[in-house]
Amino acid sequence: MNKLLEGRIAFVTGGAGGIGAATAIAFAEEGAKVAVSDLKGAADTVATIVAAGGEAYAITLDVTDQAAVTAAVDGVVAKWGRLDIAFNNAGVSLEDMTTPWESVDVYEKVVAVNQRGVMLCMAAELKHMAPQKSGAIVNTASVAGLTGLAGAGYCSSKHAVVGLTRSAAMRYAAEGIRVNCVCPGAISTPMTESDSLDPQSKAFMAQMHPMNRMGEAREIADGVVFLVSDKASFITGHPLAIDGGYVAR
Repeated sequence: MNKLLEGRIAFVTGGAGGIGAATAIAFAEEGAKVAVSDLKGAADTVATIVAAGGEAYAITLDVTDQAAVTAAVDGVVAKWGRLDIAFNNAGVSLEDMTTPWESVDVYEKVVAVNQRGVMLCMAAELKHMAPQKSGAIVNTASVAGLTGLAGAGYCSSKHAVVGLTRSAAMRYAAEGIRVNCVCPGAISTPMTESDSLDPQSKAFMAQMHPMNRMGEAREIADGVVFLVSDKASFITGHPLAIDGGYVAR
């Protein structure tokens, strides 16, 4: 049985844990070679891929550093000859609903990673995908990009990811490049670990979803694999909610 991503070259940001790690591993399982980046490196994710017989390498990367992002993506192409898939997943959450609206410094830190970081990554990726007239990009937004959930920086930055996704999708559709985003609900990841350890907080996050549970990182990864595969060949500019029914409520 053919693997969905056999022979393709993939680049992942925020790949040290959670959704990024699960997706990098899923890409490799489906036959892709994967460059896995994260602010703190991604050695454990790469070790998991290699131990299973896949091919991957780790990159320590700050997605707010334009020169570093460009060098990282250029390095993938220099190593493997092309770039077929990108998953721009790196993000931070530094607020909650009680964060004062005047916390501009926090807002700017969140926007720098979640919004500007995605734009910088797409710019570096599209530079290589456009000449080859092919490629698939998925960005990580959130249900907070479709609703008014969470703090000012997180909510506005995730709305911006949806906008960036749609803008790039329209600009590059004729170039054979598809650009989509996933909008996860509350997912069991290191980002939500502290809340998950508190029974009351975990129960609250579970009841947010009509399915009455939190999602798993692999469930988001499966959605990303679908979107970058040929199974989604007529899908572009789409924010895919993977949220246990949250936005349908």
